[in-house]
Amino acid sequence: MKREILVNGASPREIVVTEDGRLCEYLRDEADPGRPGTVIRGRVIRTVKGMEAAFVDIGTDRNGFLPLQERCIAPDAAPLREGDRVTVQVQREAHGEKGAFLTRDIALTGTCVVLMPENRSVGASGKLDREDAARLRELGRRLAEDRFGLVMRTAAAQAEEDAIRAETQALWERWQGIDAAAAVTAAPSVLWQPESALEQLLRDFAATGIDCVISEDPAVQALLPEGTAFRQVERDPLAVAGVPALLQDALRRKAWLKSGANLVIDECEALTVIDVNTAKFTGKRALENNLTRVNREACREIARQVRLRSLGGIIIIDMIDMLEAEHRAEVLDALREAFSHDRARTVIHGFTSLGLIEMTRRRTRRPLREILRAKPASDET
Repeated sequence: MKREILVNGASPREIVVTEDGRLCEYLRDEADPGRPGTVIRGRVIRTVKGMEAAFVDIGTDRNGFLPLQERCIAPDAAPLREGDRVTVQVQREAHGEKGAFLTRDIALTGTCVVLMPENRSVGASGKLDREDAARLRELGRRLAEDRFGLVMRTAAAQAEEDAIRAETQALWERWQGIDAAAAVTAAPSVLWQPESALEQLLRDFAATGIDCVISEDPAVQALLPEGTAFRQVERDPLAVAGVPALLQDALRRKAWLKSGANLVIDECEALTVIDVNTAKFTGKRALENNLTRVNREACREIARQVRLRSLGGIIIIDMIDMLEAEHRAEVLDALREAFSHDRARTVIHGFTSLGLIEMTRRRTRRPLREILRAKPASDET
């Protein structure tokens, strides 16, 4: 697979990821105090006992939502009260009518590890094979020494132990600085913000590789890790690639497949529903084989559309009905493979008793429709 990142020099900077020439992700590099990963010294506005949650002033238009029961909070810890100052991290951006989702279980992410100063668990990415995961968990326990928690990322499998150790120490020192600042900082105040969206993207794809970063802005090259290919062009590469029109297409309910079948995507408040239809498809093989082939093709496009539209939470997929259990298993495997390139954590739960595929995807960013702040396009073809 060929992966390229296109970056323009606008303000805010716009970034897209293409894989084999197809648009898969769109980001804006905005300096927003409510963006995921930001660590904030907030002030509790009120607690709601029935919801086991607190609403926290984090300096944005809407108060953030903080669960009171988290794994990093000891059972005998003093309860939060109105007016208390609390260090929180934005886990999910505000969207719709909902404020940002907050956590006290801070996570500082590096290329090889995620350091969690408020808990002591050590784990490994689910994308690692069993042998690498066991080796890295043991290394993580030695590095943590019960001072903090660690998650060993996929990139750690190819990294030298000294590099992992140095990154872990740097993240621990970063936390110590954040914690010291929290003690003397007024609330609400931003204590620390993660690197730019471009730098996060480069870090997340470190394990799987980037073929080239393309931009008309020479300053972009200074942000790239050593060895990352860079090509400077004369014009905005997003405009040249027709990205604005492609983004408007991504606001439509309907997405067409090469076979003539289509997807109908409905974003609801509680979940997203994706319906696979045969539409204009006419196959020449046995019916069951035709339907399985369309469903496999749909898996690839579903993964692309979900990433591009930045959909999260519960996703329900209504594939074209298949009679054979082996064909349903084949489609589930194809869906897992299609989402293996996704930076967000996804879990394919399988078929329900009604024959629908149930999956979840971690919601971190606002949906594309909110980022573009545009009305959905019509379904005319």
